[in-house]
Amino acid sequence: MGLGVLIGIGAIAAIIFLGIRIITEYERGVVFRLGRFTGVKTAGLKWIIPGVDRMVRIGLREIVMDVPPQEVITRDNVSVKVNAVLYFRVLHPEKAVIQVENYLYGTSQLAQTTLRSVCGQGELDDLLAERESVNQKLQQIIDDQTEPWGVKVRAVEVKQIDLPQEMQRAMAKQAEAEREKRSKVIHAEGEFQAAQRLLDAARVLSGEPAALQLRYLQTLAEVATEHSSSIIFPIPIDILRPFYEMADAKLQRSGERG
Repeated sequence: MGLGVLIGIGAIAAIIFLGIRIITEYERGVVFRLGRFTGVKTAGLKWIIPGVDRMVRIGLREIVMDVPPQEVITRDNVSVKVNAVLYFRVLHPEKAVIQVENYLYGTSQLAQTTLRSVCGQGELDDLLAERESVNQKLQQIIDDQTEPWGVKVRAVEVKQIDLPQEMQRAMAKQAEAEREKRSKVIHAEGEFQAAQRLLDAARVLSGEPAALQLRYLQTLAEVATEHSSSIIFPIPIDILRPFYEMADAKLQRSGERG
């Protein structure tokens, strides 16, 4: 076997070896031949022509990106810092390579500007109370903007809203005043219900004199049970009146017989 043949075999082996590419399951290879897009290679052992083909690897796994804190002035002129978390993935690898220079950097910048814009359109109370609607609005806007890049934004979550110290103190005072107001309202409602029940009880007792007497005797029994000391209570004349009437009736009957 001649030297030329050995050199040829070695060159072919080198070309084959240099063109071998292994693509993992969560990747796709975007292939360009002489600068022109030719296709997307899936997972497995692949081969490209060395020096002619160029392959760009694009990951398909979901990316969790932290959006840095952004200075935002809300519609009611409150300055806050807002940061968020972005969840997205590449659906079309060829678009992520051809349509944008760096889809990661582009998505990050778009998320930051959209976060400032959306949060600046609402008031502070809306940002704190309606966070879910803010998240949905952010997700929809960013997803529409990244669709030409082959990127799908699954969710955007506002992670933290930092308020100025004076605003935190003002909100704390407002919350304390609100709790105190609710406490006073509940206390007043309880007093009203108690007064209403006492009024109902007074009406019942005033309509039945015997009930008033029984209530008086019950109170005497309760006090005598709880306290060991001797207590003298004045006895209402109404309690003794039935006995007086019984005695008068007996005297009248005796006089009629006599």
